[in-house]
Amino acid sequence: MYFQYYRSFLIAISLITSSLMSANAWSQNDLDTALQINVSGSRDDGQGFLSPNKVIAGDELQNKLGNTLGSTLANELGVSATGYGSGASRPVIRGLEGARVQILQNGLSVGDVSSVSPDHAVANPMQNTHQIEILRGAAALMYGSGSSGGLVNVLNDRIVTTLPDALSGAMNASYETVNQGKTGNIELDGPVGPLALHLDSTINNSNNYQIPGYAEQGGPNANWAINPGNPVNVPYSGKLPFSFSNQNSLGLGASYIRNDGYTGVSLERMNHNYGIPTAEDGFIQQSQNRYDLAHQTNNPFDGFSSLKLSAANTNYQHTEFTNNGIASTQWNNTATEARLELAHKQWLGSNGVIGAQVTGATLNAIDLATNNYAIVPQTKSNASALFLVEEGRYGDLKTSLGARYSYAAQNPNSATQFPSPESQKFVPNTYGPPIIQNRQFNLFSYSAGGIYDLAKGYGLGLAYTVSQRAPTPQELYSYGPHDSTATFDIGNSNLGTETSHNIELSFQKTLGDIRSKVSLYRNQFTNYIYGFYTGSYSTANDNFSVVQASQANANIRGAEGELSYNWNQTGIGSRIFGDVSQGSFNAGGNLPLQPAPRLGAEMAYQRNGWLSSATYIYSYQQNRLANWEIGPTPSYNLVNANLSYTERIGKINWTGYLALKNLLNQDIRYATSPMAVRLYAPQPGRSLMVGVRAAF
Repeated sequence: MYFQYYRSFLIAISLITSSLMSANAWSQNDLDTALQINVSGSRDDGQGFLSPNKVIAGDELQNKLGNTLGSTLANELGVSATGYGSGASRPVIRGLEGARVQILQNGLSVGDVSSVSPDHAVANPMQNTHQIEILRGAAALMYGSGSSGGLVNVLNDRIVTTLPDALSGAMNASYETVNQGKTGNIELDGPVGPLALHLDSTINNSNNYQIPGYAEQGGPNANWAINPGNPVNVPYSGKLPFSFSNQNSLGLGASYIRNDGYTGVSLERMNHNYGIPTAEDGFIQQSQNRYDLAHQTNNPFDGFSSLKLSAANTNYQHTEFTNNGIASTQWNNTATEARLELAHKQWLGSNGVIGAQVTGATLNAIDLATNNYAIVPQTKSNASALFLVEEGRYGDLKTSLGARYSYAAQNPNSATQFPSPESQKFVPNTYGPPIIQNRQFNLFSYSAGGIYDLAKGYGLGLAYTVSQRAPTPQELYSYGPHDSTATFDIGNSNLGTETSHNIELSFQKTLGDIRSKVSLYRNQFTNYIYGFYTGSYSTANDNFSVVQASQANANIRGAEGELSYNWNQTGIGSRIFGDVSQGSFNAGGNLPLQPAPRLGAEMAYQRNGWLSSATYIYSYQQNRLANWEIGPTPSYNLVNANLSYTERIGKINWTGYLALKNLLNQDIRYATSPMAVRLYAPQPGRSLMVGVRAAF
């Protein structure tokens, strides 16, 4: 099936390329200024396919905005998501997730522990988000070296960079039927002399959501057992227990605006209480305080266009509770990050940024019953980096170059006392804890690419990126039961650097009524880090499967493509699209948690204040699973629709909107979610959201 899918993609590429190269008769000279409906919900921000930078903003962001970052991006081209109820969902980019997909807030690390485990929510409230960027290639090297899947930057403009003329703001209120979800948020910007002040706040509360059928895949079935010898029967139907989510946040910002730049500070307080709908059940109470500083000076000295300094300090905490309300584990993460960027003016046809970055963090997880460590010992992480990114144009060729050197150190608490292997009662084999030892890594990543203009509006691109990643504390030092994944995790403190070699060939048509882009890629990994299911289990910990951090060579191959048509001057647009990725170990076998192939179609209409869209996505059955995964993951048909109307009354733009989600009430389970949640917790069923927005 996958071979046929790839063959279909290649045939489509050749047909699209040949037809579009001869389709100039379809185009007109004034198409550049004609009304274009951006059906895909993204723009390349001038970067083309090199970086590439996908930006989601405006009406498209409002239509796609979910309670979590993962649910917001889940249907973007090449992006899937994990899913732990309503509260926790991270994006999965081209089959890669966790530490391989870094999450930023305003260009700095979000500072949470969401990359440690998929049940840990991203500590970034979505309701006041202005823009989301997905970065790959050279652009991603400005922010990190280990993001082999990509990097997601969430912008909230809390630090205002230009002085407002007057008080401005926005308010929103909505209600959703599937979970009785109620959301309200407000945002205000205003001038006080040379100061620009900002306030934002959001409240988002939802109950357990409705599901189409049974919680357990295939209905109540004791044969679906992720723990050897301990099958779990989850007979729930109707509403999914522990799928609720309650969140609130407050953000404040102040900026001093100068003729040559700005200096600003901001603070954020976030609280989030959400359920974990696994067979174990439970919930998490999460909180974070964050403080940001940003400074920019334009034209600081000859040859340079700007100097930018930014820093953030985060104090993150969450407490995990059992299903009967007993606090079991507390996670703490304190992180400080600072970066300096110096943008130079054109030199030899190229503009670029040179910069430095330093990061320090302390991760601490405590078993509240014993006051000992939980899963992973306290670990202090430090990193420093230098980076350079260049973009240039030489005739018909546009180039993109990037390089980044990073030094990373992991320093676990040397006084950590691991439990004895005998006390864990492993069957049939016994596994000891990892060695507590400090580790240092020197990482070098680089990217080079070019896009050649075959004709006006037609480009052929090639990019090559090498990315190195240091193992995370949990991959190095874990030793303990992990309820949300129903595993006993064991780290390996001798893990080496993970290196990815990604090559990507792309074609794009960016002018005219018909537009298209197609990409083929291959990502080859040396020392790919993954959790290996050993076949043993711990009878002292609910028969949790023993999973050991391991390394092997692996590769991910994939294709993405879309073809859009915008009816000139009519306000109607349409799009067909698809993506597929296939991950495998070089020695044989499939990588775990790989997304299923998808095909889709979309239509949009915009006219006289009306904006409507409808999207259909078919997700194939995922039967290419790792040896230890239970499956297959079922296929599904997803239909979403949006309708809104905007009217200006006085000085206020009022927008009423409604959104239909999962219109066919399909049983949706992501192959990218761990078995502990995928087998027992589908995504929400059919839902209607209604709301009103006001902007002034």
